[in-house]
Amino acid sequence: MTTLLHVSASPRGAASESLALASAFLDTYREVNPDVMVETLDLWQAALPVFGPVGASAKMIAFGGGTPEGELAVVWAQAQKLADQFTTADAYLLSVPMWNAGVPYVLKQWIDVITQPGMVFGFDPAAGYSGLVQGKKAAAIYTSGVYSPGAPIQFGADFHASFVSDWLRFVGVTDVTEIRFQPTLLTASPDEDRATAHAAAREAAKTF
Repeated sequence: MTTLLHVSASPRGAASESLALASAFLDTYREVNPDVMVETLDLWQAALPVFGPVGASAKMIAFGGGTPEGELAVVWAQAQKLADQFTTADAYLLSVPMWNAGVPYVLKQWIDVITQPGMVFGFDPAAGYSGLVQGKKAAAIYTSGVYSPGAPIQFGADFHASFVSDWLRFVGVTDVTEIRFQPTLLTASPDEDRATAHAAAREAAKTF
């Protein structure tokens, strides 16, 4: 059975444009793939662990080839549990609204917790980094209120899609489908543009 992990970074519930697009994608994806199991990770409800000084110490020990012990091992196990949820899925859907030209802090926190050596990436002194999450695919939904690709810098910059796409590449996921509704507030024809974005989400789901 194929498992798709939907990582939701929006706190807006029914008012969320990114979640509405995710629903359109998933409805079609389930129709085409009736045996799929969809697991949703709502980052605002996930009670993500704090990966602070203790976690950083654990990471450096693991990076050096050692095994974290004591309280370091406890924090490392929390990161491993979240990373396992990610790596055991077969495909990913990320719904990501833009916040201050970047991503919501809960998404950054989740990424920082699971992006650990031996969990989602490896390192060789001669060859550099390598992603451990190979042979999988992701769909990324990007929404923003004001920013749109190609708009003047006064309307914002994109450290949002660029951050997510680079992270996916870093961990080894290179088959990525992007679905955008940008902007959502300044568009001259919001209903038409929203319908176009939803149609794009459904079409993407048919071949995902």
